[in-house]
Amino acid sequence: MMKLRFLTLALVGVLSLAACNDDDNDTKIVAVNSPTQPTTPSVTPTQPNTQPTTPTVIETYYQTKTPYQAPKDIANLPAAPTGYVPVYTQLLARHGSRGLSSIKYDLVVYRMWQQAKADGALTELGEKLGDDVLAIMQANFFLGQNVDGVSFDAKKGGYGNETQVGINEHTELAKRLLSRLPTLWQDAAAHNRRISVMSSGQDRAVDSAYFFAKSLQTHAPMLANLVYYPPAPMTKTQQPDGVNRYQLYFHKLEDKLDGVEATSPLYPTFVESKNYQTYKKKDADLANTQAQLAADSRLNAAGRAVLEQLFSKTFVDKIADGTYQFANDGSMTFADANGKELTLSGDGKTKIDSLASGGQMLYELYSIAPAMMKETNGVDFLAYMPPAQAKIFAEYNDASDFYDKGPGFTDKKQITSKMAQHLQDEFFASLDNVVKGDTREAARLRFAHAEIVIPFATLLGVNGTTVTQPTSTLYNYSNNPWRGINISPMAANVQWDLYKNGTAYAVRMLYNEKPTAFKPACDYAKLTTDSNFYDYTKLRQCYGYQSF
Repeated sequence: MMKLRFLTLALVGVLSLAACNDDDNDTKIVAVNSPTQPTTPSVTPTQPNTQPTTPTVIETYYQTKTPYQAPKDIANLPAAPTGYVPVYTQLLARHGSRGLSSIKYDLVVYRMWQQAKADGALTELGEKLGDDVLAIMQANFFLGQNVDGVSFDAKKGGYGNETQVGINEHTELAKRLLSRLPTLWQDAAAHNRRISVMSSGQDRAVDSAYFFAKSLQTHAPMLANLVYYPPAPMTKTQQPDGVNRYQLYFHKLEDKLDGVEATSPLYPTFVESKNYQTYKKKDADLANTQAQLAADSRLNAAGRAVLEQLFSKTFVDKIADGTYQFANDGSMTFADANGKELTLSGDGKTKIDSLASGGQMLYELYSIAPAMMKETNGVDFLAYMPPAQAKIFAEYNDASDFYDKGPGFTDKKQITSKMAQHLQDEFFASLDNVVKGDTREAARLRFAHAEIVIPFATLLGVNGTTVTQPTSTLYNYSNNPWRGINISPMAANVQWDLYKNGTAYAVRMLYNEKPTAFKPACDYAKLTTDSNFYDYTKLRQCYGYQSF
């Protein structure tokens, strides 16, 4: 399958810390001075283990960077009601665990560490930080190199690519989908029913689709010839088969790539995408709220607590008073396993210019480290980020995401989720086709990003996504149930299974492979009051779709 790297719109961050948790863009944190000369650290290239294993994650506050954890009781899902058999399934999944998106957090922390070393300001723990930062940086330089199915760009290195943990997440997710619906797959093979695979077209989503489909074909060879990549929508710039930006990259639709006529059924989604992009760039309430979040005194206190473990108080005070500022500037060079060197440069736009930003940059490395355990031979940042401080930075990231792409403001008329309407329509349309008798397709598998999964969950009204915040009251962990770790960990997924009993159809939703209710207003559509199976006709009516 052709793999395209699309140009993305540069969304200007309202403030420096708010950009840290973006899933697929490189919106930058504000930046400054430090060394600019190329640096070649003497580090032996690490080799990833060949058998990926998702690390065990406890209350460590990785939030949306949390590696996916399959439910332990997945084999004990409630059985379908008597007489109902599976006839179709569909999936939306976030890409798997990845490395850092670009050379920013690692480089700016390393610049800070270099200055502390030059000043003789490192603590015993701080001495260890330098090698661990270099290990993560080096692993990102070559992440995905020579890995079949990973799109490796020799110019930008492996930044943004899936890790072995991420590859394993989708490989195993596919295996569990096979084991959950064996009769569906038998029927698909017997009647040549296609398995449609779609992605956003962005590298890590394309790669996730590849590993998922490969797992299906490997573990169920009878399905190998059924995998199908639907034609892309007709837009200004035609995309490869299997790419659907209107469903799976709707937060960044562009005129030159995605433009359509006003008469196109896709046009409302294009308009909502533009409205959302304007909201992110220009909305005064959003800018003010993000500024209030960033001004939380707990962030500076947490930053000081973290930094004083690593550096002398005198050094930390120089960050606090602005004497020292650091940026992701200059170049770094590493050699791969074959001795071939790669040099990458920072853009100088990611800064440490306060105690809060210093702590936040370390938190970014802390939260990405679990996904890279295999590539770094076990480097983690647990010692550098105590749970009490991790929770503060996690709450800040969740709050920023809540307004940026989650339920957001009560009075903003679903500005962050209306653009997901087309995707919801397509979920229902796919089931409608089967109910109407078109059974040529057995499954539709979609691979995207947190920026897609989160608005989709909000629009559906599931999983703690319905509580918005008035402009006058800031989100926090005490007044809102929304958590990034629940809504969109790495490889987060939404699955709808369609069951048939004679002429009756029922739907069950799994969210991260757990039976999950649709929005409370649709409870009347449940087959029984305690069931997660819904009468399909009633469910579609509940979501505003007219009768057939």
